[in-house]
Amino acid sequence: MDVSPLIWGLTIVVIAGLLAFDFFFHVRKAHIPTLKEAAIWSAIYVGLAVAFGFFVLWEWGGRYGGEYYAGYITEKALSVDNLFVFLIIMASFKVPREDQQKVLLFGIVFALFARSAFIFVGAAAINNFSWVFYLFGAILIYTALSLLKEEDEEEGEIDNFVIRLAKKWFHTSDEYDGDKMFTVVNGKRMLTPMLLVMIAIGGTDLLFALDSIPAIFGLTQESYIVFTATAFSLMGLRQLFFLIDGLLDRLVFLSYGLAVILGFIGVKLFIHALHKNEIPFINGGEHVTVIPEVSIAVSLSVIVGVLAITVIASLLSPKGKAESTIKAAKANAEHYLDGSYTHDPAEHDRLYAVVAAKEQQIADLPEKFQPDAKERAELDALFARVHEAHGDVSPGGKTL
Repeated sequence: MDVSPLIWGLTIVVIAGLLAFDFFFHVRKAHIPTLKEAAIWSAIYVGLAVAFGFFVLWEWGGRYGGEYYAGYITEKALSVDNLFVFLIIMASFKVPREDQQKVLLFGIVFALFARSAFIFVGAAAINNFSWVFYLFGAILIYTALSLLKEEDEEEGEIDNFVIRLAKKWFHTSDEYDGDKMFTVVNGKRMLTPMLLVMIAIGGTDLLFALDSIPAIFGLTQESYIVFTATAFSLMGLRQLFFLIDGLLDRLVFLSYGLAVILGFIGVKLFIHALHKNEIPFINGGEHVTVIPEVSIAVSLSVIVGVLAITVIASLLSPKGKAESTIKAAKANAEHYLDGSYTHDPAEHDRLYAVVAAKEQQIADLPEKFQPDAKERAELDALFARVHEAHGDVSPGGKTL
């Protein structure tokens, strides 16, 4: 695949321009995006990614077009999974709803820089050492197995090493000062929690890159396709967060679907590594071509098929729906009671409406999906506090 320096330059300029546009026209002034705004811009960014795929098809042919689309879909799915972690980080730092856009955009920009570095290092390693395919394959299979394990969903403080150092060596304030990263308290210049949450997001992005870059190198070894598929998968992630915020908890089987996809790509990398084998203790350093390589058409079919099944199963699962309803009820109730979560009256009213709706949905759940007695008591107490704060009447008709 021959990509001229001009095309590389124009591509980087366009991506940088889109990020700058996003900041100056959407993020610079703190606000909560409406559902309509999030939907329109999500569609625009997906449209741009699809249109770029047609450009790849027209300029370099079907093989590379297929590799681009397979890479884009895989990276987009991984990005959606990353949103769960971003949500937990922002909840643990209690980032005000109005300022979450800025945190997300920072995460996207940092991820793009971090993954670009990994891409070019990975490409250089692949070009010089064929055994790297074995390493990438092992990383993906390990990640796939990790996704199948039960994860601790405790949304405690993200207290990683970098954050502890920041708090130890620098003055940090307990309160946010809008979306500022530095503030002055009692005449002292301090870091705000906004800077700390960005450090946490940045550190998390580095870990995500260790999974996503081997995954896309398992689909294509063309640096240009790896870079553009990764970049376009990150574009619009901010808008997508606000669009599917309420839907994220419904994707209860997403981790299993991603585990299948990453495992599949990991095996594909091992097969490719065997075809390129130069390791002396494997077949005497000779290539192993007994097993045919997986075509890009098969890869694309598996990726799309697994994601479709995963999403449909998540949305149709009664147990998954019940669990996500309970989880969403707790999260929205806690956000409503947290006075620092938002200063927008409309968002405050929306949160209350969501809590009231979720409370009724939980009451309507079949008996076998109802929370146990302890969790039920905790939910009732939480709902009572929400209704008391709102000065309203609960769905059961009891004035609080």
